[in-house]
Amino acid sequence: METRNIKFKKDKILDCGVQLLMEKGYHSSGLNEILGAAKIPKGSFYYYFDSKEQFAVEVIWHYIEPFITRLATELSVHQNDGLQALKSYYAGLINEVESTNFKGGCLLGNLIGEIGDTSEACRKALLDAISRYTNLQQEALLRGQNHGSVRTDRSAKSMADLLSNSWQGALLRMKVEQSIEPLNAVFKDLLDDYFKA
Repeated sequence: METRNIKFKKDKILDCGVQLLMEKGYHSSGLNEILGAAKIPKGSFYYYFDSKEQFAVEVIWHYIEPFITRLATELSVHQNDGLQALKSYYAGLINEVESTNFKGGCLLGNLIGEIGDTSEACRKALLDAISRYTNLQQEALLRGQNHGSVRTDRSAKSMADLLSNSWQGALLRMKVEQSIEPLNAVFKDLLDDYFKA
């Protein structure tokens, strides 16, 4: 019971961290803001995290997990056709982004731009999160190739990398354009066209 309670409290702090880092970034989020957002005393913060940098590392892991779970769920629903799993997954993301008025974008992309080359611990956490996410997309595309819905003259890995890179760029454009059109373009150009067999 105690372990579950500790995990619940830590997850609550990490949820606040995702929100705060998404809205303000790493450098503009001071420890007092983190403590205030999570409604915890300083001692509690240091019970869970050694430093602000370690907090950011765990926020990155915490942030990516629902996306991994969600994509894995789509893969289990569309077991054979990985392309359909990706289309269903990305259509859901586009709908959610539109409903939030284009706020936030992707925490990974935001942090890559802000601290990707200044914090080694965060750089490694970002690389790990991106790798896990891209590997799952690669698995989806490989399944699509085996199913016959995805082209086979390109490797599943190169297409998964292209999808991740294009999506991150589209999220940045979405924020400045205040439009889902860049996301729709990635969906249409890659999932509805370039990747198809």
